[in-house]
Amino acid sequence: MFVGRTEKTLQDAIEAGPAGKDMHAWPSDVADPGAAAALMDGVARRFGRLDVLVNGAGLALPGTAEEARPEDYRAMMTANLDTVFHASRAALPHLRTVRGCIVNIGSNSAVRGDWQQAVYNAAKGAVANLTNAMALDHGHEVRVNAVHPGVTLSSDLIRAALAEGTPLRARYDDRVPMRRPGNPAEIAAVVAFLAGPEASYVNGAHIPVDGGLTASSGQTALYRD
Repeated sequence: MFVGRTEKTLQDAIEAGPAGKDMHAWPSDVADPGAAAALMDGVARRFGRLDVLVNGAGLALPGTAEEARPEDYRAMMTANLDTVFHASRAALPHLRTVRGCIVNIGSNSAVRGDWQQAVYNAAKGAVANLTNAMALDHGHEVRVNAVHPGVTLSSDLIRAALAEGTPLRARYDDRVPMRRPGNPAEIAAVVAFLAGPEASYVNGAHIPVDGGLTASSGQTALYRD
């Protein structure tokens, strides 16, 4: 089940997915508590149960704490944090009945700071600690974990900005031990692991999927040619 605010975006995601997979679109705005509750109840009725919730909505707009406009602040908090809180709250009663799980898509920006991303960092940092709180409060019935991707080639805009041979790509590759951005399938594989039975004793975990970027102290390589 794919959830998003617009039918077209959902259909585009389904068309880009693997052929033959059973995927369904369900337009909803889970930043709204009532809509989130109606969605979770509706999904549980349609399919008989709800096993896994993946909170993957996100929005990043540049700006320092001084520069960020109030409307940008509200939009990023809504997309990155409110959606996680309200969707999780609405899903918990259904997940509890089947001992299901929640996987939150955070960011390496949840555990490290970025230049010009004050609000995004704040929102993703809140998602990380909300993951901790829910893992403590609900882990005896519902496992709650987080995946923290680095920059991922998930859109045409990002792929164009980080095209091989560009100065930005060269700077990015120099900071990442694996010397490249991530691919969506690499993030999805870790989400699938956390959602599956092999992770049955994993709760409150934060897994970076960033090519080793957050393993660094942040200092440039002093002894590398």
